[in-house]
Amino acid sequence: MFGLGWPEIVALVVIALLVFGPEKLPQAAAQAGKTLRNLRQMANNAKSDLQTGLGPEFADFDPADLNPKNFVRKHLTGELEDDWNRPAATVAAAAPAYTDSYASEAAGELGYGELPPYDSEAT
Repeated sequence: MFGLGWPEIVALVVIALLVFGPEKLPQAAAQAGKTLRNLRQMANNAKSDLQTGLGPEFADFDPADLNPKNFVRKHLTGELEDDWNRPAATVAAAAPAYTDSYASEAAGELGYGELPPYDSEAT
């Protein structure tokens, strides 16, 4: 639970007992529980409002995917898992045959000695 072991939990209980006293400790715990419940309800409501506001195009949207770590993991492993689950023949057939001219055209690379396009109105 939050990376806390039994010694840390016991220390927190003792500190709470000293700060609030034995009479007010149950009231403080109940108030903390209500606050956590309200915060969780507010977060769920915000998530549902966001999903309804985005519309049906984003039905599979999960706000946790906005975390950069989750975003990268989902997009990197999602494409790889799709290739891993398909038979090797279909993966090879779906992959384009790369040649030097195809790669340079697809990536927009310039050949040796070519000048990049210049737009005088863009500067």
